[in-house]
Amino acid sequence: MWSIPATVSLPADWRACALTVVIPTYNEADNLEEMTKKLFELPLTNLRLLIVDDSSPDGTGELADQLAARNAPRMDVIHRRGKNGLGTAYVAGMQRALAEGAEFVVQMDADFSHSPAYIAQMLGVALATNADVIIGSRYVPGGSLDEGWSWWRRWLSWWANLYSRAILRIQVRDMTAGFKLWRRDALLDIGLENVRSNGYIFQVEMAYLSEKLGYRIIEVPIHFEDRRIGQSKMDVPVKIESALRVWELRWRHRDRVKREISLVS
Repeated sequence: MWSIPATVSLPADWRACALTVVIPTYNEADNLEEMTKKLFELPLTNLRLLIVDDSSPDGTGELADQLAARNAPRMDVIHRRGKNGLGTAYVAGMQRALAEGAEFVVQMDADFSHSPAYIAQMLGVALATNADVIIGSRYVPGGSLDEGWSWWRRWLSWWANLYSRAILRIQVRDMTAGFKLWRRDALLDIGLENVRSNGYIFQVEMAYLSEKLGYRIIEVPIHFEDRRIGQSKMDVPVKIESALRVWELRWRHRDRVKREISLVS
């Protein structure tokens, strides 16, 4: 796990930064209570949690309301009618977090593929380096994938990243990473209202815009654990669709201004 070097100086009150964790949910009732518990155990005194639920038939939304009442005012829930997709869920959550004054926004999954234990370190790295975006990466030295992944799943993930990087001509190693910490100004500058991707291509679009706009990006290694409970929503057809839409992203954002890039792994 990446750690903050002893020589790095952090603000005395860094653990009190206004940080909101945005988690989209669909049928995550079996994971949500434990995830909520782990997040609020972190040594971050001003951490807030925002759940964006798409009318989960397993009762995730109702459970989220109960947890929000128990953890008020540090937790809130956005309820959306129907299954509207990952990308729009993140945009809705990020916009709410910004409107409520978040200095940093974390996006992550509810299923423990992204360990909450990394969040304090990601925030520390952002503050120590003045980075705009911290990516929890599987594909930088020290990063790893769940040992239970099949060779086919590993190959498909590797290919999707290589393909996206080649088409979009960027350096980010983990293009499909869903575990990111954003500085407030970066999200405001990116213009969330202009992010059109839904589904998992949203991750690629946000990584592409971050580098194209010249954000200071740092990828820190994480171990990506397969979900503990429930079924993955990232099947082969979804991955193929995401790969095909990479060309659309390149065309849509062809006129976005590219500034000098500062990217560190």
